[in-house]
Amino acid sequence: MSTSIKGRGAQRRFHSRFLDQEHTPLDEYLNYCEAEGEQADPNKTNYIPVFPKSFVNPVPSPDVGMDYSANPYQGCEHGCVYCYARNSHQYWGFGPGVDFERNILLKKNAPQLLEQFIRRRNWEGNTIVFSGNTDCYQPIERKEQITRKCLEVLHRWRHPTGIITKNSLILRDLDLLKDMAKDNTIAVHISITSLSEETRRLLEPRTTSIKQRLKAVEVLSENGIPVNVMMAPIIPGLNSHEILPLVKEVAARGASSVVHTVVRLNGQIGPIFEDWARKTLPDKADKMLNQIAACHGEQLSDSRWRLRMRGTGPMAEQLAATMKLAKRKFMEGREMPKLDPSAFLQLKDPQLSLF
Repeated sequence: MSTSIKGRGAQRRFHSRFLDQEHTPLDEYLNYCEAEGEQADPNKTNYIPVFPKSFVNPVPSPDVGMDYSANPYQGCEHGCVYCYARNSHQYWGFGPGVDFERNILLKKNAPQLLEQFIRRRNWEGNTIVFSGNTDCYQPIERKEQITRKCLEVLHRWRHPTGIITKNSLILRDLDLLKDMAKDNTIAVHISITSLSEETRRLLEPRTTSIKQRLKAVEVLSENGIPVNVMMAPIIPGLNSHEILPLVKEVAARGASSVVHTVVRLNGQIGPIFEDWARKTLPDKADKMLNQIAACHGEQLSDSRWRLRMRGTGPMAEQLAATMKLAKRKFMEGREMPKLDPSAFLQLKDPQLSLF
């Protein structure tokens, strides 16, 4: 069996399809050398400051549940092997494999760009979601606090905000989130794919433990902050048997709602995931890959909007039916609130309060 890279999701470098040539540092070649019978792998993470010209991005897709997203970081040290955002790392000149986890771009001027954006005359306060691409509370946020600084801007302007994360570091910003909840301008989405720590360590190697994520759901809910739990993605043959117990657990922690997606291995995620599966779970690899394909017309991915996230066929229908049953049994009558831009609009233009 091939030796896996501990603490990483992707198990090797994958070439960026946008580059004819790419620079490979000398220490990367050590990954393919053996020293005293073990792979030599420095496994270092590089943090690269960048200063983009824009920060808030429109999201044209009709099936991801957001109109605008903002990502303080590009690349993600969490290392979730199934992450669709790996493909986007190629636009920055890096590969979607271990490069995505080892080369993290820090958008240092994000708070300033955010404030410039929401102060535009024609901006009407549409919800901005952190993060539609990579986790805004990944480990480096503890030091850089770019997300915290962005939240301070949104809090000051009473602007509708969504947060997607799988890191309990969000509790550091409980003071801001509690105030935002009073104006109905915050919604938090916590990703929990499994209740098994063993599965979590393999699938999402540098994420917060499941225990800490459940605690985050509970603490946020106790403080009046609406929390949606995302079982995203469900991977047939790996975590699909956990739907009922997971929904029961997060309901007991106070979650307002639960949603799911079926894994799709688009672009280069397919070979990355298969390489990971055969190295870390060789006995389950074929079963997982075959069942994933059964949800997407015998392919590992489906690019059709409104179908790509939930899948098609008997397997996908069974997953959806199980989730529907779980929500009816444990989440009846709960729902996420619709965020309100009125406080932002009145603050931006006090004359609106005259009407």
